[in-house]
Amino acid sequence: NTTPEQMKMFLTRIGFGSKVVITGDVTQVDLRGDRSGLVGLQKIVDGIEGMAFIHLDRGDVVRHRIVADIVDAYERADLLAAERDGRDRRDGRDGDEDRSSGAFPRARGGRS
Repeated sequence: NTTPEQMKMFLTRIGFGSKVVITGDVTQVDLRGDRSGLVGLQKIVDGIEGMAFIHLDRGDVVRHRIVADIVDAYERADLLAAERDGRDRRDGRDGDEDRSSGAFPRARGGRS
């Protein structure tokens, strides 16, 4: 994880004859305020010759079966939490009540 300022500092110091590969997952930002140097980078450098972006999806990632099952479980929990939050807003609740849901409690103030 890098901030936008750190990403700029890194990219502006690439030397002659250098080759750079930057990897990252814009869905996994853990910087305060979601200030990722990777998010939005493609828009900034779009059109610069010699630069390319490769976007991978779920099918490109090879994981141990158990890890894949865990990732699926978290994604299902996130969907259920999002659905529950939508119902809470319609019911007039703020969504912070303890539901004792068990396996995946929702984190306050950020991503689960």
